[in-house]
Amino acid sequence: MTRRALLTAACVATALSVVSSSAGAQDKPVFGLVMSFSGWFQPIDADTIAGAKLAVDDINAAGGVLGQPIETVEFDNKSEPQLGADGAIDVIDKGAKAILFPSDFDFGAPGAFVAQQKNVVAFSAASDPKFGVQGIGPLAYSVSNAGQAQGALMAEWAYNKKGWKKAYVLLDNTISYTKSLCGSFAERWKEIAGAEGLLGQDTFLNGDASIAAQVTRITGLAQKPDLVFLCSYAPGGPSAIRQMRAAGIEAAVLTGESMDGDYWIGSVPGLSNFYVVNYGSKYGDDPDPAVNAFFERFEKKYGKKADVSYGLRGYSAVQAWAKAANKAGSLDGDEVAAVLNTFDKEPLVLGPTTWTADRHIETTRPMAIIGVQNGKFAAEGRFSVEKFPQF
Repeated sequence: MTRRALLTAACVATALSVVSSSAGAQDKPVFGLVMSFSGWFQPIDADTIAGAKLAVDDINAAGGVLGQPIETVEFDNKSEPQLGADGAIDVIDKGAKAILFPSDFDFGAPGAFVAQQKNVVAFSAASDPKFGVQGIGPLAYSVSNAGQAQGALMAEWAYNKKGWKKAYVLLDNTISYTKSLCGSFAERWKEIAGAEGLLGQDTFLNGDASIAAQVTRITGLAQKPDLVFLCSYAPGGPSAIRQMRAAGIEAAVLTGESMDGDYWIGSVPGLSNFYVVNYGSKYGDDPDPAVNAFFERFEKKYGKKADVSYGLRGYSAVQAWAKAANKAGSLDGDEVAAVLNTFDKEPLVLGPTTWTADRHIETTRPMAIIGVQNGKFAAEGRFSVEKFPQF
Protein backbone atom coordinates (compact mmCIF):
# COMPACT_ATOMS: atom_id res chain seq x y z
CA MET A 1 0.00 0.00 0.00
CA THR A 2 1.38 3.44 -0.90
CA ARG A 3 2.06 6.09 1.73
CA ARG A 4 -0.83 8.14 0.36
CA ALA A 5 -3.17 5.15 0.60
CA LEU A 6 -2.03 4.49 4.13
CA LEU A 7 -2.72 8.11 5.11
CA THR A 8 -6.14 7.99 3.46
CA ALA A 9 -7.03 4.77 5.25
CA ALA A 10 -5.90 6.23 8.55
CA CYS A 11 -8.01 9.36 8.03
CA VAL A 12 -11.08 7.30 7.14
CA ALA A 13 -10.57 5.10 10.20
CA THR A 14 -10.23 8.18 12.41
CA ALA A 15 -13.36 9.75 10.93
CA LEU A 16 -15.34 6.55 11.41
CA SER A 17 -14.10 6.36 14.98
CA VAL A 18 -15.26 9.92 15.63
CA VAL A 19 -18.64 9.26 14.02
CA SER A 20 -19.02 6.03 15.99
CA SER A 21 -18.06 7.78 19.22
CA SER A 22 -20.43 10.67 18.50
CA ALA A 23 -23.26 8.33 17.61
CA GLY A 24 -22.64 6.35 20.77
CA ALA A 25 -22.80 9.51 22.88
CA GLN A 26 -25.94 10.64 21.14
CA ASP A 27 -27.60 7.27 21.70
CA LYS A 28 -27.28 7.49 25.48
CA PRO A 29 -30.48 7.99 27.49
CA VAL A 30 -29.79 11.43 28.91
CA PHE A 31 -32.52 13.28 30.80
CA GLY A 32 -32.23 17.05 31.24
CA LEU A 33 -33.41 19.07 34.23
CA VAL A 34 -33.86 22.73 33.31
CA MET A 35 -35.39 23.83 36.57
CA SER A 36 -35.32 26.49 39.27
CA PHE A 37 -32.47 25.23 41.43
CA SER A 38 -32.31 28.71 43.01
CA GLY A 39 -34.43 31.84 43.30
CA TRP A 40 -37.98 32.41 44.48
CA PHE A 41 -39.45 29.55 42.40
CA GLN A 42 -36.99 27.04 43.86
CA PRO A 43 -39.33 25.78 46.64
CA ILE A 44 -41.91 24.90 43.98
CA ASP A 45 -39.45 22.96 41.82
CA ALA A 46 -37.29 21.38 44.53
CA ASP A 47 -39.33 18.25 45.27
CA THR A 48 -40.17 17.81 41.59
CA ILE A 49 -36.43 17.63 40.90
CA ALA A 50 -35.94 15.23 43.80
CA GLY A 51 -38.72 12.99 42.51
CA ALA A 52 -37.18 12.91 39.05
CA LYS A 53 -33.81 11.84 40.48
CA LEU A 54 -35.47 9.12 42.54
CA ALA A 55 -37.09 7.80 39.36
CA VAL A 56 -33.70 7.71 37.64
CA ASP A 57 -32.34 5.62 40.52
CA ASP A 58 -35.28 3.20 40.43
CA ILE A 59 -35.28 2.83 36.64
CA ASN A 60 -31.53 2.34 36.47
CA ALA A 61 -31.76 -0.34 39.16
CA ALA A 62 -34.31 -2.11 36.95
CA GLY A 63 -32.12 -2.00 33.83
CA GLY A 64 -32.34 1.60 32.63
CA VAL A 65 -33.59 2.69 29.21
CA LEU A 66 -32.75 0.58 26.18
CA GLY A 67 -30.33 -1.37 28.35
CA GLN A 68 -28.34 1.68 29.44
CA PRO A 69 -28.46 3.71 32.66
CA ILE A 70 -30.13 7.10 32.48
CA GLU A 71 -27.75 10.02 32.92
CA THR A 72 -28.95 13.43 34.07
CA VAL A 73 -27.74 16.88 33.09
CA GLU A 74 -28.83 20.04 34.87
CA PHE A 75 -29.27 23.76 34.26
CA ASP A 76 -30.40 26.34 36.83
CA ASN A 77 -32.77 28.91 35.36
CA LYS A 78 -32.44 30.90 38.62
CA SER A 79 -36.24 31.42 38.63
CA GLU A 80 -35.94 33.55 35.50
CA PRO A 81 -38.22 32.18 32.74
CA GLN A 82 -36.17 33.63 29.88
CA LEU A 83 -33.17 31.52 30.93
CA GLY A 84 -35.14 28.40 30.09
CA ALA A 85 -34.22 28.69 26.42
CA ASP A 86 -30.51 28.92 27.28
CA GLY A 87 -30.95 25.94 29.55
CA ALA A 88 -32.58 23.84 26.86
CA ILE A 89 -29.71 24.54 24.47
CA ASP A 90 -27.19 23.74 27.19
CA VAL A 91 -28.60 20.33 28.16
CA ILE A 92 -29.37 19.34 24.55
CA ASP A 93 -25.73 20.06 23.71
CA LYS A 94 -24.89 17.64 26.53
CA GLY A 95 -27.03 14.94 24.97
CA ALA A 96 -30.47 15.36 26.57
CA LYS A 97 -33.18 13.39 24.80
CA ALA A 98 -35.93 14.61 27.11
CA ILE A 99 -36.12 17.61 29.45
CA LEU A 100 -38.15 18.44 32.54
CA PHE A 101 -39.03 22.12 32.81
CA PRO A 102 -40.49 24.17 35.71
CA SER A 103 -44.02 23.59 36.93
CA ASP A 104 -45.68 26.61 35.32
CA PHE A 105 -46.36 27.40 31.68
CA ASP A 106 -44.78 30.86 31.84
CA PHE A 107 -41.58 29.37 33.30
CA GLY A 108 -41.45 26.22 31.18
CA ALA A 109 -42.51 27.44 27.74
CA PRO A 110 -39.33 29.30 26.65
CA GLY A 111 -37.20 26.17 27.00
CA ALA A 112 -39.91 23.84 25.71
CA PHE A 113 -40.10 25.77 22.44
CA VAL A 114 -36.38 25.13 21.92
CA ALA A 115 -36.77 21.44 22.76
CA GLN A 116 -39.60 21.21 20.23
CA GLN A 117 -37.36 22.62 17.51
CA LYS A 118 -34.61 20.10 18.39
CA ASN A 119 -36.89 17.01 18.38
CA VAL A 120 -36.54 16.62 22.15
CA VAL A 121 -39.50 15.66 24.33
CA ALA A 122 -40.39 18.36 26.87
CA PHE A 123 -42.10 17.57 30.17
CA SER A 124 -43.48 19.86 32.83
CA ALA A 125 -45.80 19.69 35.80
CA ALA A 126 -47.52 22.84 34.56
CA SER A 127 -51.28 22.68 35.07
CA ASP A 128 -51.96 25.01 32.16
CA PRO A 129 -53.08 22.99 29.09
CA LYS A 130 -51.07 25.36 26.91
CA PHE A 131 -48.05 23.28 27.92
CA GLY A 132 -48.89 20.78 25.21
CA VAL A 133 -49.92 20.52 21.60
CA GLN A 134 -51.86 23.78 21.41
CA GLY A 135 -49.41 26.07 23.19
CA ILE A 136 -46.03 24.59 22.30
CA GLY A 137 -46.20 21.60 19.97
CA PRO A 138 -46.53 17.82 19.70
CA LEU A 139 -43.46 17.04 21.82
CA ALA A 140 -44.61 18.91 24.96
CA TYR A 141 -46.36 17.00 27.77
CA SER A 142 -47.65 17.95 31.20
CA VAL A 143 -47.82 15.25 33.86
CA SER A 144 -50.27 17.33 35.90
CA ASN A 145 -54.04 17.57 35.94
CA ALA A 146 -55.31 20.66 34.14
CA GLY A 147 -56.00 23.62 36.40
CA GLN A 148 -59.47 23.86 34.90
CA ALA A 149 -60.23 20.33 36.06
CA GLN A 150 -58.77 20.99 39.52
CA GLY A 151 -60.90 24.05 40.14
CA ALA A 152 -64.04 22.27 38.98
CA LEU A 153 -63.22 19.25 41.16
CA MET A 154 -62.95 21.42 44.27
CA ALA A 155 -66.28 23.08 43.45
CA GLU A 156 -67.99 19.69 43.09
CA TRP A 157 -66.40 18.33 46.27
CA ALA A 158 -67.33 21.39 48.32
CA TYR A 159 -70.95 21.35 47.17
CA ASN A 160 -71.61 17.60 46.98
CA LYS A 161 -69.46 16.26 49.82
CA LYS A 162 -69.44 19.14 52.27
CA GLY A 163 -72.82 20.67 51.49
CA TRP A 164 -71.50 24.23 51.31
CA LYS A 165 -73.71 26.64 49.36
CA LYS A 166 -72.08 30.08 49.43
CA ALA A 167 -68.59 30.77 48.09
CA TYR A 168 -66.24 33.70 47.60
CA VAL A 169 -63.31 33.63 45.17
CA LEU A 170 -59.99 35.31 46.00
CA LEU A 171 -57.48 35.23 43.15
CA ASP A 172 -53.76 35.86 43.37
CA ASN A 173 -53.55 37.27 39.86
CA THR A 174 -49.87 36.45 39.31
CA ILE A 175 -49.36 33.19 37.38
CA SER A 176 -51.25 31.21 34.74
CA TYR A 177 -52.17 28.36 37.08
CA THR A 178 -53.95 30.49 39.68
CA LYS A 179 -55.98 32.25 36.98
CA SER A 180 -57.15 28.96 35.45
CA LEU A 181 -57.88 27.48 38.86
CA CYS A 182 -60.09 30.30 40.11
CA GLY A 183 -61.78 30.77 36.75
CA SER A 184 -62.82 27.13 36.54
CA PHE A 185 -63.96 26.99 40.17
CA ALA A 186 -66.18 30.03 39.68
CA GLU A 187 -67.68 28.69 36.47
CA ARG A 188 -68.41 25.24 37.87
CA TRP A 189 -69.65 26.63 41.18
CA LYS A 190 -72.25 28.78 39.45
CA GLU A 191 -73.43 25.75 37.49
CA ILE A 192 -74.05 23.64 40.57
CA ALA A 193 -74.81 26.23 43.27
CA GLY A 194 -76.44 28.86 41.06
CA ALA A 195 -75.20 32.36 40.33
CA GLU A 196 -76.47 33.47 43.72
CA GLY A 197 -74.14 30.96 45.34
CA LEU A 198 -71.09 33.00 44.31
CA LEU A 199 -71.05 35.96 46.67
CA GLY A 200 -68.17 37.77 45.00
CA GLN A 201 -64.72 37.67 43.45
CA ASP A 202 -61.60 39.69 44.21
CA THR A 203 -57.91 39.79 43.30
CA PHE A 204 -54.53 40.54 44.84
CA LEU A 205 -50.87 39.98 43.95
CA ASN A 206 -48.55 37.53 45.67
CA GLY A 207 -46.17 40.26 46.73
CA ASP A 208 -48.85 42.40 48.39
CA ALA A 209 -47.95 42.88 52.05
CA SER A 210 -51.57 43.60 52.92
CA ILE A 211 -54.93 42.50 51.53
CA ALA A 212 -56.87 44.60 54.04
CA ALA A 213 -59.21 45.98 51.36
CA GLN A 214 -60.08 42.50 50.10
CA VAL A 215 -60.63 41.22 53.64
CA THR A 216 -62.90 44.18 54.41
CA ARG A 217 -65.03 43.37 51.37
CA ILE A 218 -65.46 39.79 52.58
CA THR A 219 -66.33 40.78 56.16
CA GLY A 220 -68.76 43.37 54.79
CA LEU A 221 -70.86 40.85 52.85
CA ALA A 222 -74.53 40.69 53.80
CA GLN A 223 -74.26 36.89 53.65
CA LYS A 224 -71.25 35.12 55.07
CA PRO A 225 -69.52 32.63 52.75
CA ASP A 226 -69.28 28.96 53.68
CA LEU A 227 -65.95 28.89 51.89
CA VAL A 228 -63.31 31.13 50.37
CA PHE A 229 -61.67 29.64 47.31
CA LEU A 230 -58.12 30.97 47.38
CA CYS A 231 -55.88 30.66 44.32
CA SER A 232 -52.35 31.49 45.42
CA TYR A 233 -48.99 30.12 46.58
CA ALA A 234 -46.40 30.88 49.26
CA PRO A 235 -45.63 33.37 50.61
CA GLY A 236 -48.67 35.38 49.50
CA GLY A 237 -51.18 32.58 50.05
CA PRO A 238 -50.33 31.85 53.70
CA SER A 239 -50.23 35.60 54.34
CA ALA A 240 -53.74 35.96 52.90
CA ILE A 241 -55.06 33.15 55.12
CA ARG A 242 -53.42 34.65 58.20
CA GLN A 243 -55.02 38.03 57.48
CA MET A 244 -58.46 36.50 56.89
CA ARG A 245 -58.34 34.51 60.11
CA ALA A 246 -57.12 37.56 62.05
CA ALA A 247 -60.16 39.45 60.76
CA GLY A 248 -62.52 36.77 62.08
CA ILE A 249 -63.22 35.02 58.76
CA GLU A 250 -63.66 31.39 59.83
CA ALA A 251 -65.07 30.11 56.53
CA ALA A 252 -63.42 27.05 55.05
CA VAL A 253 -60.47 27.96 52.83
CA LEU A 254 -60.02 25.76 49.77
CA THR A 255 -57.09 25.99 47.40
CA GLY A 256 -55.14 24.29 44.62
CA GLU A 257 -51.93 22.29 44.43
CA SER A 258 -49.78 25.44 44.47
CA MET A 259 -50.35 25.59 48.25
CA ASP A 260 -49.58 21.93 48.77
CA GLY A 261 -47.42 20.81 51.67
CA ASP A 262 -46.90 21.84 55.28
CA TYR A 263 -43.61 23.74 54.98
CA TRP A 264 -45.47 27.04 55.41
CA ILE A 265 -47.88 26.01 58.17
CA GLY A 266 -45.80 27.70 60.88
CA SER A 267 -46.82 31.08 59.47
CA VAL A 268 -50.50 30.33 60.20
CA PRO A 269 -50.51 28.82 63.71
CA GLY A 270 -53.41 26.52 64.57
CA LEU A 271 -54.85 26.57 61.07
CA SER A 272 -58.14 24.68 60.71
CA ASN A 273 -60.88 24.29 58.15
CA PHE A 274 -58.38 24.34 55.28
CA TYR A 275 -58.41 22.01 52.25
CA VAL A 276 -55.95 21.57 49.38
CA VAL A 277 -56.12 19.41 46.28
CA ASN A 278 -52.91 17.61 45.31
CA TYR A 279 -51.53 14.39 43.81
CA GLY A 280 -51.13 12.33 46.94
CA SER A 281 -50.86 12.49 50.69
CA LYS A 282 -47.28 12.59 51.97
CA TYR A 283 -48.55 11.91 55.48
CA GLY A 284 -48.71 8.11 55.14
CA ASP A 285 -52.49 7.92 54.82
CA ASP A 286 -53.04 8.04 51.07
CA PRO A 287 -55.68 5.60 49.77
CA ASP A 288 -53.13 4.44 47.16
CA PRO A 289 -50.43 2.21 48.71
CA ALA A 290 -48.05 3.05 45.82
CA VAL A 291 -48.13 6.70 46.87
CA ASN A 292 -47.31 5.85 50.48
CA ALA A 293 -44.45 3.62 49.28
CA PHE A 294 -43.11 6.45 47.12
CA PHE A 295 -42.89 8.84 50.04
CA GLU A 296 -41.18 6.19 52.15
CA ARG A 297 -38.52 5.77 49.44
CA PHE A 298 -38.25 9.55 49.11
CA GLU A 299 -37.52 9.94 52.82
CA LYS A 300 -35.01 7.10 52.76
CA LYS A 301 -33.11 8.60 49.80
CA TYR A 302 -33.03 12.22 51.00
CA GLY A 303 -33.01 11.71 54.76
CA LYS A 304 -36.07 13.90 55.25
CA LYS A 305 -39.77 13.88 54.54
CA ALA A 306 -41.02 15.46 51.33
CA ASP A 307 -42.12 19.07 51.67
CA VAL A 308 -44.95 18.67 49.15
CA SER A 309 -46.50 16.04 46.86
CA TYR A 310 -44.66 17.43 43.82
CA GLY A 311 -42.08 14.65 43.85
CA LEU A 312 -44.76 12.40 42.38
CA ARG A 313 -44.84 14.64 39.31
CA GLY A 314 -41.09 14.67 38.73
CA TYR A 315 -40.94 10.91 39.19
CA SER A 316 -43.79 10.36 36.74
CA ALA A 317 -42.18 12.50 34.03
CA VAL A 318 -39.05 10.33 33.99
CA GLN A 319 -41.15 7.19 34.40
CA ALA A 320 -43.35 8.08 31.40
CA TRP A 321 -40.36 8.87 29.19
CA ALA A 322 -38.55 5.66 30.14
CA LYS A 323 -41.63 3.52 29.46
CA ALA A 324 -42.23 5.18 26.08
CA ALA A 325 -38.58 5.03 24.98
CA ASN A 326 -38.29 1.35 25.90
CA LYS A 327 -41.50 0.54 24.06
CA ALA A 328 -40.47 2.61 21.03
CA GLY A 329 -37.02 1.04 21.04
CA SER A 330 -35.70 4.52 20.36
CA LEU A 331 -34.68 7.81 21.97
CA ASP A 332 -35.89 9.83 18.97
CA GLY A 333 -38.33 12.52 20.10
CA ASP A 334 -40.98 11.85 17.46
CA GLU A 335 -40.88 8.10 18.04
CA VAL A 336 -41.11 8.45 21.81
CA ALA A 337 -44.00 10.93 21.45
CA ALA A 338 -45.87 8.47 19.23
CA VAL A 339 -45.86 6.00 22.13
CA LEU A 340 -46.73 8.65 24.74
CA ASN A 341 -49.80 9.48 22.65
CA THR A 342 -51.06 5.91 23.14
CA PHE A 343 -51.01 6.11 26.96
CA ASP A 344 -54.46 5.05 28.13
CA LYS A 345 -54.70 5.05 31.92
CA GLU A 346 -51.01 4.20 31.95
CA PRO A 347 -50.03 3.36 35.54
CA LEU A 348 -47.61 6.04 36.71
CA VAL A 349 -46.83 6.72 40.34
CA LEU A 350 -48.90 9.89 39.93
CA GLY A 351 -51.91 7.77 38.91
CA PRO A 352 -53.48 6.48 35.69
CA THR A 353 -52.41 8.77 32.86
CA THR A 354 -54.00 9.23 29.44
CA TRP A 355 -52.50 11.27 26.61
CA THR A 356 -53.63 11.50 23.01
CA ALA A 357 -52.24 13.18 19.91
CA ASP A 358 -54.47 16.18 20.66
CA ARG A 359 -54.32 16.40 24.47
CA HIS A 360 -51.11 16.20 26.49
CA ILE A 361 -52.51 16.87 29.96
CA GLU A 362 -54.71 14.87 32.32
CA THR A 363 -58.21 15.95 33.30
CA THR A 364 -60.12 13.15 35.06
CA ARG A 365 -57.30 11.34 36.89
CA PRO A 366 -58.28 11.09 40.59
CA MET A 367 -56.68 13.65 42.88
CA ALA A 368 -56.22 13.68 46.63
CA ILE A 369 -57.82 16.28 48.87
CA ILE A 370 -55.99 17.00 52.11
CA GLY A 371 -57.69 18.64 55.07
CA VAL A 372 -56.08 20.57 57.92
CA GLN A 373 -57.45 20.78 61.44
CA ASN A 374 -55.49 22.38 64.29
CA GLY A 375 -52.40 22.43 62.08
CA LYS A 376 -52.56 18.69 61.35
CA PHE A 377 -52.86 17.39 57.79
CA ALA A 378 -54.88 14.29 56.84
CA ALA A 379 -56.21 12.84 53.60
CA GLU A 380 -59.92 13.30 52.93
CA GLY A 381 -59.77 10.80 50.06
CA ARG A 382 -59.32 10.67 46.28
CA PHE A 383 -61.85 12.17 43.90
CA SER A 384 -62.44 12.63 40.17
CA VAL A 385 -64.02 15.60 38.48
CA GLU A 386 -67.38 15.08 36.78
CA LYS A 387 -67.43 18.16 34.54
CA PHE A 388 -64.97 20.96 33.87
CA PRO A 389 -64.72 24.06 31.63
CA GLN A 390 -63.38 23.12 28.23
CA PHE A 391 -60.09 24.50 26.99
